[in-house]
Amino acid sequence: MGVSDNSRGLILAMLSSLFIGTSFILKKKGLKRAAAASSATRAGVGGYTYLLEPLWWTGMIIMIVGEVANFVAYIYAPAVMVTPLGALSIIVSAVLAHFILKERLRRMGVVGCVSCVVGSVVIVIHAPQEQTPSSVQQIWNLAIQPAFLIYVAATMSIVLALVLYFEPRYGQSNILIYLGICSLMGALTVVSIKAIGIAIKLTLEGISQVAYPETWVFLTVAIVCVITQLNYLNKALDTFNAALVSPIYYVMFTTLTIIASAIMFKDWSGQDASSIASEICGFITVLSGTIILHATREQETASMAGSITWFNGDPIKSVEDAHFILLHDADYHE
Repeated sequence: MGVSDNSRGLILAMLSSLFIGTSFILKKKGLKRAAAASSATRAGVGGYTYLLEPLWWTGMIIMIVGEVANFVAYIYAPAVMVTPLGALSIIVSAVLAHFILKERLRRMGVVGCVSCVVGSVVIVIHAPQEQTPSSVQQIWNLAIQPAFLIYVAATMSIVLALVLYFEPRYGQSNILIYLGICSLMGALTVVSIKAIGIAIKLTLEGISQVAYPETWVFLTVAIVCVITQLNYLNKALDTFNAALVSPIYYVMFTTLTIIASAIMFKDWSGQDASSIASEICGFITVLSGTIILHATREQETASMAGSITWFNGDPIKSVEDAHFILLHDADYHE
């Protein structure tokens, strides 16, 4: 008996999560080494010395392999099946961060992580089923619908606001700035990747999609979105705890992907009250998990002088103050 398309997509998605979760840690380790070996500007504040670090490139290659596996998974299986399996990368990165990076994940942090995963899975399970388009032109017709064009315009407006206004002011103290940019662009990436995947699949089956300009438009959008995601993901990893970055990024990315998919494919109509209630409960669970993660995170010592914000809202005026609070907090919890 042959392997079904959904089974192929499932296996590829699981391997993708394993590779991506591991790459988070290797890239973080590489960023730390680059910061320790050079006095140049760190990635978190616009530096690029990490490009000379072999360990960072190892993580980057593994991430590319994971993303390729994820890309192929979208060809064989619907997004509502592939996207939630990214939760596996949270578990992988959190465990590896605990043992390799010595980033302590406290018990309540584990509860928060599990809550994020469970809530996201509930959302995806009860999300409307996606009708897979049969051609790139069909996806293009869906993409130029007024509702989705409004969504794209709103997304790009928020991204520009985050990049131009919020990042310079709050990027070093609020993890949602960097990850918000990654997640918003990631939702658009999924739509483009789905179109490119269908184009490749149809082309291999003898129905060439290369001549259609829509194929190249989707490819261009995907490249721009992926580059933007990688840039701000590096900044997030260099600035914040890896065990915190992974689950929050997953939650935001999954939620926005479901929203984008629902708007584009108009799958929300026809849902019963039970499914809608389950989705709301899933969102509440995700929100609760995110709050727990924020409240129990173990703040890393700042890498440069300046003001950073502790989770209770009190500003820390210097690296020495941050180090004192870290020691005091550790003593308190022990």
